[in-house]
Amino acid sequence: MSYKVKLQSFEGPFDLLVYLIENAEMSIYDIEISQITSQYLDYIKAMEEMDITVSTEFMVLAASLIEIKSKMILPRMNQAGEEVVDEDPRTELVTRILEYKKFKKASEILQNREEACANIFCKPQEDISEYLQQPDEYLSLDIKQFAGAFTSFIQRKHRIETVRKHYTRVEREKATIESRITLIANSLRAKIGKIFNFKELIPNKKDRYDVIITFVSLLEMAKQRVVNVNQETTYGNIEVSAGERIDEGDVKYEQ
Repeated sequence: MSYKVKLQSFEGPFDLLVYLIENAEMSIYDIEISQITSQYLDYIKAMEEMDITVSTEFMVLAASLIEIKSKMILPRMNQAGEEVVDEDPRTELVTRILEYKKFKKASEILQNREEACANIFCKPQEDISEYLQQPDEYLSLDIKQFAGAFTSFIQRKHRIETVRKHYTRVEREKATIESRITLIANSLRAKIGKIFNFKELIPNKKDRYDVIITFVSLLEMAKQRVVNVNQETTYGNIEVSAGERIDEGDVKYEQ
């Protein structure tokens, strides 16, 4: 059977694996491990031939696929020479793929929300108390009061038109994952040994964007072993402390 491996950008080894499975129109629950392993290894080989740095994560998954392939090819025998029927060696891989797809879908939802919120702007509240107090007063105005109210209305209308005439689109400055990682790392280095509460690391706790960017930054830092993260119960308090690589200089965001 001949096939072609098309080089394109993948976020990680599981992104590539899911692409190969879906492209081959396989069921995740019945992966043809031999075919997928061959395609996966060909992709890594093509990357190396193009002098593209292959992440260790790609190599770890390649080793796992080869191990699963060998288990499916070679039957296990007991001391009596009888074949031992074990659990399908693909089970753990299927579980990891389903988990990966679940979190990738969640990240897409968060990204869509971020893009939607980036186009929302808050208008400063105006003082309209002078128009709310005694609203029926205008029914018995004399000419001077009426002229004053009319002048106030014209001036306000003129201010609005001036603002619209000179209006320019303003983007709210957003914190980046890189800057938030640096902020968290500096806080941990300043107090080595202290266990931080997740909320302590959020500069603006009322801003949902700030909460999300801090959480995503912690996930990246935990992945690089810069921080240790502990959560005793589901939805419980998240404890953060310095990891084994906290003193290795600037933490880089690996996209």
